[in-house]
Amino acid sequence: MDEIEVGGLGIAFERHGTGPPLVLLHGILQDSRAWRRQRDALSGEFTVVAWDAPGCGRSSDPPETFRLPEYADCLAAFVDALGLGRPHVLGLSLGGALALELYRRHPRIPRTLVLASAYAGWAGSLPAEVVDQRLRQALREADLPPDQFIPGWIPGLLAESAPAALVAEVVGMMSEFHPAGYRAMAHALAEADLRDVLPCIDVPTLLLYGTADRRSPLSVAEDLHARIPASTLVVMPGVGHLGNLEATESFNAEVRSFLRRAQA
Repeated sequence: MDEIEVGGLGIAFERHGTGPPLVLLHGILQDSRAWRRQRDALSGEFTVVAWDAPGCGRSSDPPETFRLPEYADCLAAFVDALGLGRPHVLGLSLGGALALELYRRHPRIPRTLVLASAYAGWAGSLPAEVVDQRLRQALREADLPPDQFIPGWIPGLLAESAPAALVAEVVGMMSEFHPAGYRAMAHALAEADLRDVLPCIDVPTLLLYGTADRRSPLSVAEDLHARIPASTLVVMPGVGHLGNLEATESFNAEVRSFLRRAQA
C-alpha cells in the first residue's frame, strides 16, 4: 500500500491499473481490502484507487468531531493530491453516503456515481428509531473486543447462503476496526440527511442493491432511484449488503457495463 498526507492525516491507499480513474469507497468497519475483487477485475481497464478512510485500515484516526462533510473534504483533497481529475466514484454503504456528500460539496469531482447498498445518510433513509438504535449500538460496540460483536453483524451483511470462507474473510477484516473511526463513522451516518442533494445530481448514477440486504433494504434503493434524475437501479436477487463480495461477477459486470456506457 501507499500513503499520502491529507489535511494532517496519513491516508493509506492502493492504486492499480491504467485508464480512467475509479475511486472505491468502503463501508463502516471495513477498509480497502473489501475491494480486492473489484481491483483485480477492473484494473485492466481503469486506474483503480481504493483508500482506507480516516479511522480505518492503515490510515490515521480522525478527530472525534469528524462527520460526513469532513470526510468528503478529505476525500476531495485526496483526489486532488493524487491528480485523479474527475474520477468515477463507487461507494458502498457508508461509502455511498460519502460519495453523495462529495457530490454535494464538490460537484465537479465525480464523473459518475455508483451507489451500492447506499443510504442518503441514516437520517435520510431510515426511521428515527432505527437511526437511534444503530448509533447507540455502534457506540457501545466501539469499546468491546471484536469477538464480542463482529460475528453478530454477519446476518445483516451477508445472505444466509454466503460460504463460510467469505464469512471468515469479512469477520477477519472487520475485527481490525479502529474504535475512534467506528465512532466517527457512526455519528457521521446518524447525522447525515442527504435527500436534498439527490434531485440535483446530474452525472450518470448507478444504484446496485441486493434483495437480501437487511441493512439497506430495497425501500431505500427505490427512494434514491425516485429522487435521483435518470438514475439506473439494478437489483441482484438473493444478495446481501456486501454485494461486491457476495456476487462479485455480477457486481463487476454491472459496474463495468455502466462505466463503459458513461464514457461512450
